[in-house]
Formats: sequence, C-alpha cells, structure tokens
Amino acid sequence: MKSIILVVDDEPVARQSLSDILRLEGYGVSAVPNGQAAVEYVRTHAVDLMVVDLRMPGMDGLEVIQVVNQTSPDTEVILLTAYGSTETAIQALRLRVHDYLLKPALPAQIVASVKKGLARREARIKGRGGSGLTPSEEPVSEFRLKDGTVADLSRRLIRKHKKVAHLTPAEGRLFRVLLENPGKVFSHRDLVLLVQGYDTSPQEAPEVLRPLVSRLRHKLEEFPNLMNRISSVRGTGYVYEENGD
Repeated sequence: MKSIILVVDDEPVARQSLSDILRLEGYGVSAVPNGQAAVEYVRTHAVDLMVVDLRMPGMDGLEVIQVVNQTSPDTEVILLTAYGSTETAIQALRLRVHDYLLKPALPAQIVASVKKGLARREARIKGRGGSGLTPSEEPVSEFRLKDGTVADLSRRLIRKHKKVAHLTPAEGRLFRVLLENPGKVFSHRDLVLLVQGYDTSPQEAPEVLRPLVSRLRHKLEEFPNLMNRISSVRGTGYVYEENGD
C-alpha cells in the first residue's frame, strides 16, 4: 500500500513542486493551501507523513503540528521554513517534529527525509505490536539501554543504578536532538539553531557548540555506553550512533 503524504503550503508553485517530487517517488500525495485545510484533512483521512510550511496566513505550521499531534500522533511531520534564524526550531523540537529543513531544500534532501520519517513511523508501530491504533500515552521520553542505563529526557537526567547525572536545559536539548535521531548527522550550525535558538555562520557554529558538547560528554563519562555513541563527524558536526540496544 502506498504511504500517504500531505503537503501543506500556501505558495502554489512550492505546493505543486513538492507534490510532483513525492509522486515521482511513488507516494500517494494530497496537497492543501493552508493550515485549517490541513487540520480538517487529517481529521478525516489517514496521513502517514505531513510536509508543512512554517509561515502561512492564519494558522501557521507550528499550530498545525500541535493539532495534528493530538488528533493523529502517528503522523510524522517535516517542517519547511525559509526563516532558520528564528527560535521556531526549538518549538519544533518540543513538538517532536521529525525533521526541520531550510528552504529551498533540494529534492534529494526532501526525499531522504521523507524516507527516514516513514521508516521511523513504521518502526514505532511495529514496536507496539504492529497495531496502527493511536496510543493514549504521552510520547516516549525515557530511553533504556540493555546495560541498565536510563535517559529520562523529560527530567533531564541520566541514571544507572546509583549513578545519576543531571543535565542543564541546553545540555538536555542537545542530548534530546541526538538521541531522538539516531544515525542522523547534524551540522554544527543546525545544532546551534535547534539547541540555542539562533543562527550562526558555519565558521562560528563549531566554536559555539564545542563547550556545550564538552560539558555533556563530561557528565556522560559515568555512562560510557551512552557517551561513546555521540560521535564527532570531522568537519561536519555530530551524530548519535545506535548499536542495537
């Protein structure tokens, strides 16, 4: 069965272009011109993934996501924006957006993000026993490893038996971004935007980020099974690497 994708953008050219790109990849695509139409569509149709523009007249992208998270929490969301210097990246992160792409995004970027989002959705549903039913519980904020290490993202703490490490808000945001996106390489600039809420140049971003990463790694020294998974990608940024736990 085809995956169903909803494109939400008030610009006709962008809406048509995104729809064409995704249809060529074999997806079932519907498109709507505003946030209210998106909400109504999701309430009456099954949607696997939604690609939504941030800035639209009336209901903006973040407001749409808030409603969709309540009515269809299994729908993955990719947020598109031309305004990457705003603090909306942090808001998007709190709303558990799958990806945050800056316009103009290349077709290959969009397709890759969609594939990862759909794979994440499928894995989550299989983890519940293959049921597509909407879970009543809150999104998972606690991750457990086989060695007994627990990362509690809502309380910003890491624990293993009697060992406990408390994270600052910034450290917690950084750790959440990496932990919730295993295998995804984030650039220094993207991480500064997502964690600190402001845009920097590619040259400045590593200098801003390094002290924060260093403090996080220091706190994770007591939990090597976590610390060793946060890897530096030379000249690019950082990635959280899963090994099956």
